[in-house]
Amino acid sequence: MRSSMERGRWLFLQNCHLAPSWMPTLEALVSGIEPDKVHRDFCLCVTSLPSPHFPVSLLQNSSKMALEPPRGVRSSLVKAFAGLSEDFISSCAKPTELKCLLLALCLFHGVSLERRRYGPLGFNVPYEFTEGDLSICVSQLHMFLGEYSSVPFKVLRYTAGQINYGGRVTDDWDRRTLWELLSHFYSPESLDPTHSYTECGTYRQIASNTELSGYLQYARSLPLTDSPAVFGLHPNASLTLAHSEGAALLLALLQMQPQDAASAAAGGGVAKSRDEVVEEVARRVLDEVPVPLAERELVEKFPVRYDESMNTVLVQEVLRYNRLLEAVRCSLQALLRALQGLVVMSSELELMAHSLYTNAVPALWQAKAYPSLKPLAPWLSELSRRVDFVSRWAASDGPPASFWIGGLFFPQAFLTGTLQNHARRTGTAIDALSFTFQVMRDPAEALVRPPPDGCYIWGLFLEGARWDAPSGLLAESLPRQLHTPMAVLWLRPRVQQQQQRQQQQEGEQQGGLGGDGGDGDTEAGVYCCPVYKTLARAGTLSTTGHSTNFVMAVDLPSDRKQSHWVKRGAALLCALDY
Repeated sequence: MRSSMERGRWLFLQNCHLAPSWMPTLEALVSGIEPDKVHRDFCLCVTSLPSPHFPVSLLQNSSKMALEPPRGVRSSLVKAFAGLSEDFISSCAKPTELKCLLLALCLFHGVSLERRRYGPLGFNVPYEFTEGDLSICVSQLHMFLGEYSSVPFKVLRYTAGQINYGGRVTDDWDRRTLWELLSHFYSPESLDPTHSYTECGTYRQIASNTELSGYLQYARSLPLTDSPAVFGLHPNASLTLAHSEGAALLLALLQMQPQDAASAAAGGGVAKSRDEVVEEVARRVLDEVPVPLAERELVEKFPVRYDESMNTVLVQEVLRYNRLLEAVRCSLQALLRALQGLVVMSSELELMAHSLYTNAVPALWQAKAYPSLKPLAPWLSELSRRVDFVSRWAASDGPPASFWIGGLFFPQAFLTGTLQNHARRTGTAIDALSFTFQVMRDPAEALVRPPPDGCYIWGLFLEGARWDAPSGLLAESLPRQLHTPMAVLWLRPRVQQQQQRQQQQEGEQQGGLGGDGGDGDTEAGVYCCPVYKTLARAGTLSTTGHSTNFVMAVDLPSDRKQSHWVKRGAALLCALDY
């Protein structure tokens, strides 16, 4: 860079978001440029994805050009076909099949891009699919159609779903969603000129003898606003999208709000200062925070036993909640002393005061707490409910008849303890066990005794679907109902046969390449539903390939194919954001 400034060269620094640790150095170099001492032909060009590490001063003192992918399936389709030529189509050995599958592939690309707008309902992680992914798939489609006598759907789906697009996917459940979307478009039905990809018929295949200009005309005739149906989502997804966009707008407005209240309120009274509001909230929270449980008496009452792993689970839950309660109390007391001028207001306490002022959970508490998206007020109410659930369990002589799985700090340990109890009682290896699931018709209050084997769990919520109790099946969500309570589940440990485990592992490795039909359904009448702790679904990926937000997978009966609920984004949640 110094050499370019001296000799008048043009310097191009690409993908600066990949070097966040070097950004302070870049900022210092740019800020040290003296116009009188720099060659007049020197030019610095910088590219980066949106990143919080990119220097703000560099953005403020530069000419900026933003390049964003087109919004909507229509714009994506028009852009894709505008880059093709008749020579490219005619050079293929199967031009008719090429045009049909090109339309299907471009629709899949547009749908994959636009599903990100729906947040976790679309994909757990918002992947940056690019035009390069589409172009390489188009090139491979052209090549494979010339090399095979028939259309190689298995090869096409594998290269697109597992390599080109799938190579960006880091979450296994997102990979399943991407595969089902690809199988919906990249299928033998796409060669039928009367085939429709949606029930309304708006997004459909067109006559194979249509010229390339006809495909462009069809793309421009599509609606500007995409219906959730083209993405495989329920119409309620539009409400989810509107809610998330509104919440993001309100959060931005809240961040721009001045920290100090005006001295004169609209009604003529005097508004409270920021410190007075924070002190009032802190004292109220300090009064509402539950008292930590007695750990020594609990350890004596529930000692470590070989035949009862739930004792260890309970003690660990109490220790985690006590650590959280102690952090809340100590930090609130320190904040009150700082507001009174008795101690120095540190940066952590200042951030905590800002969180209390905006009704947010302080980061100091989140570091020791369970995952949650709730604001401060409902978070405190849920914390009291959680501690009350653990307290009632500790006050009893044994495990309760049913468990509120959303009230557990670490539900994975509870599930492992349930399997461990069965393994030690029956002398079975724990790695050979898995859960079978039965949906109960009785509510949790009616289950006064624990089951003969396994456990009852309750407190889950369904998103993207609902549970129809009369039929005992998954059903479509009712209008304007985004989340519905799930019935009580009976988790029963059972020995998984070696052959079944081997088939399951082979199926995961193959990615559903069994047939050319491409439904990807592992078992008819059953939907393998993931369970997450929060609505965000995403989390830090663990060594298992799953998100730390992921709890387990539950098999739920259904009269529809599994691919239908996968595209719906149906999942079970331990807690909501309100």
